[in-house]
Amino acid sequence: MSIELKNVSKSYDNLEVLKNINFKVHKGEVLGLLGINGAGKSTIMKIICSYIKPNSGSIYICNKNIESNTKLTKSKIGYLSEKNPLYEEMYVDEFLNFIYKFYNVKNKNLKKILKKTHLENIRNKKIKILSAGQKKRVGIAQAIIHNPDVLILDEPTATLDPNQKNEIHNLIKELGKNKAILFSSHIIDEVEKICNRIIIIHKGNIIANKRKEEFNNELSEIFKKLTN
Repeated sequence: MSIELKNVSKSYDNLEVLKNINFKVHKGEVLGLLGINGAGKSTIMKIICSYIKPNSGSIYICNKNIESNTKLTKSKIGYLSEKNPLYEEMYVDEFLNFIYKFYNVKNKNLKKILKKTHLENIRNKKIKILSAGQKKRVGIAQAIIHNPDVLILDEPTATLDPNQKNEIHNLIKELGKNKAILFSSHIIDEVEKICNRIIIIHKGNIIANKRKEEFNNELSEIFKKLTN
């Protein structure tokens, strides 16, 4: 099991933002976390990455509890936040080599990472002059540079145009063949296109957790009710 959450709850002061969350993500699976803004998607992802602690419950990465094995489990995760923070004054090559040093990766293979994320032709350009889609691909490159078993992607196509989104969708599907990927979005078409399984979260509760085909074309109807 690559990701497993058991009865995870989180509150801020008196506001409960997650309520007994339970789900699993297996290797080779792309799980879409679908919900409107404020549903709890980003909180789940930050808890999995050990950036914030839950009030109760347990989280496992590759069968290891993150609380008692924080350093190990963090090393098995690649994370791309919605804001995609990058050192924009750096060149693409320079930035990714810096990330290699950060993770202390011994078997460095920058050429392979550049090819996988389709960055070969812009490796010598400054990040600040890249398009939004290219910057997202740099963000994904830094997230996979240490070859993690788990990839956490928080709204990775936000602000992108249709062509740029399609590039990122194809990249995620390719990476999902041998990693466990948790992908958050508030766009139905997006999760239907790239995910094997979909969780709908609303006000901190999971209200559906099914394989994509099990929704029987009811996904948009269910989601529409949440936005009314």
